[in-house]
Amino acid sequence: MSRPLILVTNDDGINAPGIRALVEAVKPLGEVVVVAPDKPQSGQGHAITIEHPIRLRKIEVFDGIESYRCSGTPVDCVKLAKNVLLKDRKIDLCVSGINHGSNASINIIYSGTMSAAMEASLEGIDSIGFSLDDYSFQADFTAAKHYAQLLAQKVLAKPFGPYGQDKCQLINVNIPKLPLDDIKGIKICRQGKGMWVEDFQESEDPRGQKYYWLTGKFVFQDEGEDHDLWAMKNGYIAVVPSMHDLTHYPSIQSLKHLEE
Repeated sequence: MSRPLILVTNDDGINAPGIRALVEAVKPLGEVVVVAPDKPQSGQGHAITIEHPIRLRKIEVFDGIESYRCSGTPVDCVKLAKNVLLKDRKIDLCVSGINHGSNASINIIYSGTMSAAMEASLEGIDSIGFSLDDYSFQADFTAAKHYAQLLAQKVLAKPFGPYGQDKCQLINVNIPKLPLDDIKGIKICRQGKGMWVEDFQESEDPRGQKYYWLTGKFVFQDEGEDHDLWAMKNGYIAVVPSMHDLTHYPSIQSLKHLEE
């Protein structure tokens, strides 16, 4: 039997430590192809490039792994992998990350890491986004690497199946900043409720022109023990089945009065 084909991408850039850890995690599981941004693209969400050309360059960055750096966004990376580099092949799994920083709760909307995985799931590819709750460039990826391999192996052994009302093809995995031996296990969760309270620091450049720098803090707004924020806080790997249908179904009937 042929080995599974695994696409690896991220939003922190092809030189980030997190993607190296992810490549090392999934390399034993199949044939790996890496397509990742040539520079950090955090917070890009589902952005795509339409106003200028996108460039792909094959590079030697991971020993024995076919790898490309892309001038576009994380979603561009997946689109080019699916439609150009691997257009005649079936991609069995897309893994994105390992992100430097959590993508739990509402952060999934802003995350380039999760948008890359979501784009792959839109193409019918089983996909996993991995994030470690540590923003440091020197973060310890030991635990994240271990669980990335374990979860990827489980999904390859038992694929999600076609996306539908009763199935997803995308999971959002967040790993707490803990040593491997201190992690209690894996929890399947819902997305926790929270929001960013934002602030813009105003300053002036050397030419006297104003500029603004986005800052803020995350505000927790949830209760219970069934969501990703609780799981991470209590030492578990949080796994959230995610989707791209943004319809609020309960409101369909209540908004019928808006029809003519």
